[in-house]
Amino acid sequence: MTYEIQLTITAVSPLAIGRQKPGGSVSEAESYIPGSVIRGALASEILRKSPTPEPGDDFHSLFLGENAAIFQNGYPAIAKVQDKPTLLPNPIQVLPATAVSSKTNSGFKTDSKNHGVFDTLIDRFCAGGYNHPYDPNCPKDCGRVEPYSGFYACIGNNYYPLSTTTRLLTRVGINRRRATSEEQVIYSIEVLNEVEGKEEPATYRSKILLDNEELANALTTFINSHSFRLGGSASRGLGKAKIIAALNPVTTDVKPRIDKFNRELQERWKKWQLFGEPQQDLLSNRTYFTLDLQSDAIFTENWQRTTVINDRMLKKYAAIDDPSLELHVAYTSYDYRSGWNAAWGLMKDVELVTNKGGVYLFSTSSPDLWYQALGNLEIRGVGERTSEGFGQVQVCNEFHLVFRENAV
Repeated sequence: MTYEIQLTITAVSPLAIGRQKPGGSVSEAESYIPGSVIRGALASEILRKSPTPEPGDDFHSLFLGENAAIFQNGYPAIAKVQDKPTLLPNPIQVLPATAVSSKTNSGFKTDSKNHGVFDTLIDRFCAGGYNHPYDPNCPKDCGRVEPYSGFYACIGNNYYPLSTTTRLLTRVGINRRRATSEEQVIYSIEVLNEVEGKEEPATYRSKILLDNEELANALTTFINSHSFRLGGSASRGLGKAKIIAALNPVTTDVKPRIDKFNRELQERWKKWQLFGEPQQDLLSNRTYFTLDLQSDAIFTENWQRTTVINDRMLKKYAAIDDPSLELHVAYTSYDYRSGWNAAWGLMKDVELVTNKGGVYLFSTSSPDLWYQALGNLEIRGVGERTSEGFGQVQVCNEFHLVFRENAV
């Protein structure tokens, strides 16, 4: 059985979590706390208490074992509710790449000035099946729409965007020989603010996933009894955070979401009959499901980097031989990531990553083979370096069921 440690991370001081693009000279601040940063902070604190780990001990089980703990990204959890910064509960989710909003008044309707957000995946699929162009417009003013991305949380029928704020801190360089300020050396660091608004502490939510209940209990106790430094510039007073951990068993059941997705797809397909008969009945004896990236992912096929999970790769991740599996569409974008390995004191390799929010639409004629396997993929992730937060997925994100006429 898998156990999850839910983390509530509260910033005590500004967080210098850099996102330096390869070849760039400016270090930008990330909009969230990567799982690799949380993983490094916990490893550093454990080694400070026990500097000589031995093979087979808890440290190796957590970070180096075959079933090492998975450290998911920490996403912002503060939203403006009635113009007041408010801490929202789990889950914090990533909008799919198929979500769009008005070009001029983009955003969720919780702000009266905005025209709402809706998803286009199912309508684009149906339009293609009926050989009809699909160019949606804003349901309120019929204006242009553009992709709308970011983090969100849903409370009841209300959707709230989640984000962080940043600022620049200016620092003076130090002459290491004289231990005094160095003339003509000044620099700025972009940091995540420690407060949102005037008084609400900046807060993030993350998870750690383990298979060992005893180790999960021990780690939960350790986290709740220590303070941590996240990110860089710790010697300059940055990165201090308080983490509260709560242990729960993991339960995953993707079948209700898949069933609901297919019911809505069937209903939408019938509505598109207004434009005539489809070229072929794509829904006959097929069950559809999506994989939605909830974090950046690193994919490799035949030793080459790729940004698409094709049917061969998914069958390999799930360890299922299903000849009927088919990839229909993929909506993705890519970027490059590097980083700093504190243990080795070296830069990490530059990786081609598929950006969070990517959407893959699959279908199969043997759905019973996939329910358990897809639930496992939601827990373990897909691709490489999943223990650092890469490759986290969700099956059939319910935002795909927010259609144009019901923009939120």
